[in-house]
Amino acid sequence: MYRFLLIALLFFSHSIAISQIKLFPSHWFVGFKKTELNLIIQRASIGNYTQAFINYPGVRLIKVRKAESPNYLFLDLQIAPTTKPGRFSITLIGPDTDPILVNYELKSRSKENGVTRIQGVHASDFIYLIMTDRFANGDPSNDIIKGYRDTVCDRSDKFSRHGGDFKGVDDRISYLKELGVSTVWLTPVNENDMPRMNEWGNSVAGYHGYWFTDHYQVDKRFGGNAAYRQLSDRLHQNGMKLIQDAVYNHIGNYHWLALDPPSADWLNSSQGKNPPHHREEVFYDPYASAQDKRQMLDGWFVPHLPDLNQRNADVARYLIQYHIWATEEYGVDGWRVDTYKYNEEKFLNEMNDALTREFPKLTVFGESWVTSTIANAYFTRNNMQTPFKHNAEGMLDFQTCFAMIAAAKEENGWSNGVVKLYFALAQDALYKDPMKNCVFLDNHDMDRIFSVLGEDEAKFNMCMNWLFTLRGMPQLYYGTEVLMKNFKVNTDATVREDFPGGWPADNPAQNRFQVSGRTEAQSKAFTRISKLAQFRRTSPALGKGKLMQFIPRDGTYLYFRYTDQQTVLVIANSSEKSAKPDWSIYRERTNGFTKGRDVITDETFSLDGFTIGSKESRVLELIK
Repeated sequence: MYRFLLIALLFFSHSIAISQIKLFPSHWFVGFKKTELNLIIQRASIGNYTQAFINYPGVRLIKVRKAESPNYLFLDLQIAPTTKPGRFSITLIGPDTDPILVNYELKSRSKENGVTRIQGVHASDFIYLIMTDRFANGDPSNDIIKGYRDTVCDRSDKFSRHGGDFKGVDDRISYLKELGVSTVWLTPVNENDMPRMNEWGNSVAGYHGYWFTDHYQVDKRFGGNAAYRQLSDRLHQNGMKLIQDAVYNHIGNYHWLALDPPSADWLNSSQGKNPPHHREEVFYDPYASAQDKRQMLDGWFVPHLPDLNQRNADVARYLIQYHIWATEEYGVDGWRVDTYKYNEEKFLNEMNDALTREFPKLTVFGESWVTSTIANAYFTRNNMQTPFKHNAEGMLDFQTCFAMIAAAKEENGWSNGVVKLYFALAQDALYKDPMKNCVFLDNHDMDRIFSVLGEDEAKFNMCMNWLFTLRGMPQLYYGTEVLMKNFKVNTDATVREDFPGGWPADNPAQNRFQVSGRTEAQSKAFTRISKLAQFRRTSPALGKGKLMQFIPRDGTYLYFRYTDQQTVLVIANSSEKSAKPDWSIYRERTNGFTKGRDVITDETFSLDGFTIGSKESRVLELIK
């Protein structure tokens, strides 16, 4: 072995420049429980090298594997638990080729994991969803990156990139803290080096981040890897957390894996001709056909989003290793997984097990736009008897979202109006732990909630009161707190507008980051949300308590969040006339209490004389 190492070193001066080589993962860490590492080496004709040698204590080469493409070489390594951090060389030798010396690094894991970073996200947190390109531009110098396929930044074009970046988010940390945000969720940060693509008849840039072209690179228009790490550090230093948006299902068609797959079976074979039917029922339907299930898993959304074949063990390893790497590298506290229901089920469980094995406090929740509570519960830990059991902690709770909107908008009836929220929560019996679900009212794929509610202040207040007091983790879409509005009109871009005041050229009089730039209605909305968020963060009843709801009566709906230390009453009157609750109906939870403090106004009411007006809602901390 050492003879070959010497030969390699002697010939190194004649070897091909190692700058042409790419490594995935780019580096690794010592101290993981899983000791295996699958290292992918990419370079033209690298497959001609048939032998590899490593001489570093604790690192053992198990196997060298070639791929169908000559441009890849796979090295299966084992990193012993006692291995020390450091750099080492990998010598590659092949017949009739000059040897290559490849440098690799093993880094130390952070001692702050689970303390100030990788803490997990909980029901006491308030998640704020930001589309980075549309939030704030803190560094105009990175608006255009030479060498990228899309070099346009034009705010007058709603389909173009607008220049928002990590510096813009960093500059607004004080604003986020004032609002009461504890956790920032950014739409994907990974490199999207794609040209503009045709979607819904529009020529659209990949400003949203869901068209990956390199997992291990953060998009330079946002600031790149170093700026992302700095933003994560800054959030953690300010007592906040970070959720990263994951996409397991697909990549952009300019990803290096799509341009030159290691083998044909790294991608599912429909090639965009047979899109998924989007019917999640096929997974739990006892009568479903195998063909319908396979189309759901293998179909490409659109031709420019190749679908990854997670049945291929190397594809699964590549994805799992990246998410372990990124969690450690950036100190991610949680992952939101896009298009969860389109992924191979066995792979999803393997991913969740791998992440929580290395990061026990990490939170992972999936996104599946589904049409029923049974469908939502199926993809997480549940109480149902189904052939496959998912292990995800929680999901985005679309059914509670739709129920809150219906409860605020619809006229009351036997099965309409506020009773729909009662129905949705009654179905929590399907979940192992509904506190792990993420509760929301809108996001970057939906009409903005203020518009959906007809710009009605009372309905908006009602929904916000529910959002911040229900079980689960509340999430707010950027700008909702200052009443940003719009509907999707043949595009998602109309609900992804720039946050007013986030760009140097914006009118200072309309800078919504400042009190002086808000209307009275916007200031009232901001204040309500801030007070609800601050109250939730310190409330044992909302963060950890149980929920008890009562059947709506004449349009008045009450539920309680409670622990031994605190009881919170949430009451909403969706009828056309004022209501005086009959407290004898609710004595299970009100017995011993005589007053309630409104957490928004700080007013204290006697329960005996309490009346709630038409379309009014309140959050009351009960007092004995």
